[in-house]
Amino acid sequence: MRKLALDALDQLTLGATLLGTGGGGDPFIAKLMVEQAINDHGPIDIVGLDELSAAAQLATVAVVGAPTVIVEKIPSGSEFADAVRALVSYLGRDIDAIMPVEVGGMNTLIPLAVAAELGVPCVDADGMRRAFPQIEMTTFTLAGLSASPMSLADEKGNRIAFETVSNQVGEKLVRGSAMMLGLANALAAYPMTVAEARDAAVWGSMRYCSEIGGLLRAVQRREEGSWDRFLDFADGRIVFDGKIIDLDRRTTTGFARGTVVVEDFAGPGRTLRIEIQNELLLAIENGRPVVTPPDLICMLDFETAEPITTESLAYGQRVRVLGLPCADGWKRDGMLDVVGPAAFGYDVDYVPLKG
Repeated sequence: MRKLALDALDQLTLGATLLGTGGGGDPFIAKLMVEQAINDHGPIDIVGLDELSAAAQLATVAVVGAPTVIVEKIPSGSEFADAVRALVSYLGRDIDAIMPVEVGGMNTLIPLAVAAELGVPCVDADGMRRAFPQIEMTTFTLAGLSASPMSLADEKGNRIAFETVSNQVGEKLVRGSAMMLGLANALAAYPMTVAEARDAAVWGSMRYCSEIGGLLRAVQRREEGSWDRFLDFADGRIVFDGKIIDLDRRTTTGFARGTVVVEDFAGPGRTLRIEIQNELLLAIENGRPVVTPPDLICMLDFETAEPITTESLAYGQRVRVLGLPCADGWKRDGMLDVVGPAAFGYDVDYVPLKG
């Protein structure tokens, strides 16, 4: 077990923003929530899956909606603990620890604040080691675990708890409910035992998030060799440098969807088109797929190396696009059915970033 104190938040937040692959919501508000939780309750306990009893009960907690809405609709803070309490009431037993469903954006940080408020530890693991837009797109689904029972809560005190026959149906019900409740709501889902999580989760993802954030901070400070150290740690590569010349972004069917086109600094002979569904999902260079899900597309400001979220994309921005390989936890049979290009409706083959 280790303690998360205020001085570690900046590095963790930067890593969360990067691994959000443009989505997951802007972590600024979530960081303030964690700061308040630490001030109110003290440093937050973070535990590994091997430090808890196999029979201990876990649940994930997250914000669900569209980043373009979340950035304007600030959470009250109480709805996330309310969602967990609604799930506890439905299950008829307490939750022993909170786990992030994804490590990316707000959903890295909100579970920490909820764990502190409820007086339980936060688990150093998740179901993606990145952000994905749909509830069923997790290593938990890949391992055969159910997302339900699950619960949804809003800032006004409305709570919903329900069970579904599949995680895909759960996504549809949650998305439809969230659209009626303002498209920026709290979700508690994937109740599981630690024994189940040990097999299904991506271990050490929060530590990874903090470490990659520290390496990116060194890049921002322009330390010698920092880019090489960052890319070596992440096993990634620089995919494209250029300027945004076209942007189509809209909020529809419960998501922020769109396309962003980046032109090479040298001129119009080379362009990169990136498809968006909350996150940056598919990168196509001059008609050829170069980064496909579940591998990560991360967009940074070219001068400052600050990660850019999809709701803050703008015409004329000078950007650097990175490709990072997905976590090894995804390397199971059925991966492409859950998070491959076809799962998002793209008629392209998966192109592994590594080999």
